Amino acid sequence: MKIPGNSAKCRWFGLISIVALLAAVAILHTVARGNKVYASQEKEAARPTAADQTTSLNDQTDLNVTVYNSNIALIRDVRNLALPSGTFRLKFMDIAATVNPATVHFRSLNEPDKLGVIEQNYEYDLLEPAKLLHKYVGKEVTLVRSYQENGTTKREEIKATLLSDNNGPVWKIGNDIVTGMYAESYRFPEVPANLYERPTLLMSLENSGARKQQVEASYLANNLSWNADYVLTVARDDKNADLDGWVTVVNNSGTAFHNARLQLVAGELNRVPSESRIRAMDEARALSAKAAAPQFQQEAFSEYHLYSLGRKTSVEDKENKQISLLQGSGVPVEKIFMVNGQSYYYRNQQNPGAPLKDPVMVYYKFKNEEKAGLGIPLPAGNVRVYQKDSKGGILFAGEDRIDHTPKDENVNIHIGNAFDVVAEHKQTDYKRIDTHTWEMEFEVTLRNHKDAPVTVQVNEPIGGDWDMLYSSYKYTKTAAFAAQFIVPVAKDGTSVLKYRIRAKW
Repeated sequence: MKIPGNSAKCRWFGLISIVALLAAVAILHTVARGNKVYASQEKEAARPTAADQTTSLNDQTDLNVTVYNSNIALIRDVRNLALPSGTFRLKFMDIAATVNPATVHFRSLNEPDKLGVIEQNYEYDLLEPAKLLHKYVGKEVTLVRSYQENGTTKREEIKATLLSDNNGPVWKIGNDIVTGMYAESYRFPEVPANLYERPTLLMSLENSGARKQQVEASYLANNLSWNADYVLTVARDDKNADLDGWVTVVNNSGTAFHNARLQLVAGELNRVPSESRIRAMDEARALSAKAAAPQFQQEAFSEYHLYSLGRKTSVEDKENKQISLLQGSGVPVEKIFMVNGQSYYYRNQQNPGAPLKDPVMVYYKFKNEEKAGLGIPLPAGNVRVYQKDSKGGILFAGEDRIDHTPKDENVNIHIGNAFDVVAEHKQTDYKRIDTHTWEMEFEVTLRNHKDAPVTVQVNEPIGGDWDMLYSSYKYTKTAAFAAQFIVPVAKDGTSVLKYRIRAKW
């Protein structure tokens, strides 16, 4: 009797357990379904409410390129767009491939408070054959190859699945696994969404304003630079010269800039953390709105100088573009022959008693002033000097590099060493007067083999607490440890500079 009773009781509790289990499953299913619905709704909320939008150079209305002489440039790109309301993605195309994404600043110019950026990505995975093939790993591709049949070239198309593309493709054709470049070309059904034919900024935007928006994208890009070059053409008599200045803009940024307002910044730019870069970008953007005079107009910008081209120009990718910076005619110049003595005594250890020869350096000197047709700050650059020969032809005479030179400062250009002017140094006397006092005498011989007289500037280093006891030519104490002598040398003549000093140490 107990067994049947216990059996019925067990069946009853078993039934209750089954019902409870089914109820629990139903509850879990409802919760899971609710979670799934919620997750789906959340995903839908994050998804753009409008189709992707694209903008290219066709929408561009203004472009400002400010190039620094430190291999960076600030790009300001203004475009007119028709944008939907709500959340959407914008493909901002035709930007510099060398853009620094951290410096991108995007805003609406007419409704900045109603068009906002939710997030942005810089897509630099550009479309090229190797990347396109790699994106099709695990997918089907049509292989195309040609073969000869009865003297006729025919083409064969084969469907194949790309299993791998590591150090070469691995194909599955039917039941066979094939390696190597099996075909002459490949046919792909479409371009993958994450490959772009040109550099693109991909932005998620939210627009609560008008459909028509004028937007501005500003950013810093690398591999854009400029430098100055000058040509100084000296007259036959060495009295005046013409100075032509050129700027060369080098664009290796990966994109062309058409019909752009061009500005150049000269100075030593200190590039530190990103906050400073953004601040500099904002300052340059404020300056870019100012009007420029014909050719280049110069103005001070912080501790730099800004040169604005008074017309729009285009700079192609991989192009070196030259633009005239200045033209000065009849600039007064002075030709200087200079000898710099050495800090050691003039003793020839290899040939005692014989003088030491020093090069006679040749300089052209002029002043960067307005009355000479110049007077604007000259950016650092190379100066190439030309001079006319006896028949009126132009010959290359030498070159030098100048630093940034403000207006009303002198410019000295070293073109080389004199061929026909010789300088020899020799110490002729050395006498100890007492424990801390010595007397020394020196001799500098200058020989001029040119068919015209020259004047040589002799700069002599002198140590200790010194006094000039005697000199055959007038001297100037140019520094605590230096004296300068101006020595004329006649045509085919010789001049000897002798001086004696007393020095205490």
